Amino acid sequence: MRFGQNARVAGRTIKAFGVALALLAAPQAAFAQDAAAVASPAASAAATSEAAPAAAPAAPAAAEAVAAPAAAPAPATPAVDPNDPRFKIAEGGYTPMAPTAGKGMPVDKGIALQDQYSETGEYARWMHDAILMPVIVAISLLVLFLLIYIIGRYNKRANPVASKTSHNTLLEVIWTGVPVLILVAIAVPSITLIAKQFKPAPAKALTIKATGNQWYWTYTYVDNGGFEVISNMLKETNEVKEGERARTDVDGPAQLAVDYRMVVPAGEPIRMEVTAADVIHSFAVPSLWFKIDGVPGRINEKVMFIKEPGVYFGQCSELCGVRHGYMPIAIEALPRDKFNAWVMTQAGGKIDGLPEAPAAAAAAPAAAAAPAAAAPASPAPAA
Repeated sequence: MRFGQNARVAGRTIKAFGVALALLAAPQAAFAQDAAAVASPAASAAATSEAAPAAAPAAPAAAEAVAAPAAAPAPATPAVDPNDPRFKIAEGGYTPMAPTAGKGMPVDKGIALQDQYSETGEYARWMHDAILMPVIVAISLLVLFLLIYIIGRYNKRANPVASKTSHNTLLEVIWTGVPVLILVAIAVPSITLIAKQFKPAPAKALTIKATGNQWYWTYTYVDNGGFEVISNMLKETNEVKEGERARTDVDGPAQLAVDYRMVVPAGEPIRMEVTAADVIHSFAVPSLWFKIDGVPGRINEKVMFIKEPGVYFGQCSELCGVRHGYMPIAIEALPRDKFNAWVMTQAGGKIDGLPEAPAAAAAAPAAAAAPAAAAPASPAPAA
């Protein structure tokens, strides 16, 4: 019995000694693996240097493969239809248009709406003349008649004994039903007018951004190269300083004429984006039935459509500071070919929608191939 117990104790001792040796050997093995990993880059570098001469002869072929796209034909540029009116340029170039007296501007002693030169404006004026004014006049005359009649019929002298009538059902039905019908008759064209005013612009509409400043306007032609036009009011002859240009009758009425107008094409929709750089302004042109606020940090959008060429005047319609009354708007609407001619007179101007020139299109593949041609070829390995 004692011998068996001694044998088991000896066996356990041997196992414990083996485990201790294993624990001592583990760090040695890990250190050996790290050393092998550190040494492996050198070995791989040596292998790469030995294999490099073998791969070097393939360099000329690779250079030829990289340079191959330069020989590819340039993509075809879409042809421009010479009869497309969007791209025509007036032969005589651009000449500023003189305003027509009474067109697009207020008239002396005028009390009616200005003549309208947009489809929305014509509808609005029809609604004003055919619906609103007759209803207003009829109601005003009816109230005046009832007032005079009651004063004469029911005064103390003509009616010494007051009536004891407390109500009249038929009368209450009439004065409730008739106003409802009148409101419905006004609401239907009013909703139609609102829908016309806020109809979105077509996708291909020309975009112009108007920015209100204290106290002038900046017009950015987004689709024509992004150039800007800064518009200030022209002063009278006795107000100008040295080097400034005074207003003339060719420019427009006093306090409405500007040094640089906003030039637009007539007969097509224009997407107007209106904002402000400092305080709230309002871009308003009465003869075009166009008015929209310019709010700092926000862009409001509305469609402008001018039926015929001409010069149309407006003003900022939101109190914006001490010179609010000296912030006019002048819009010059031209046929498309003359508008294109005006655009080409501006620095950086380009005709909207015009495809890229063939020379510019062909330059893109050549520019892409230039780095490949400029790259130095790998030297051939020594024999």
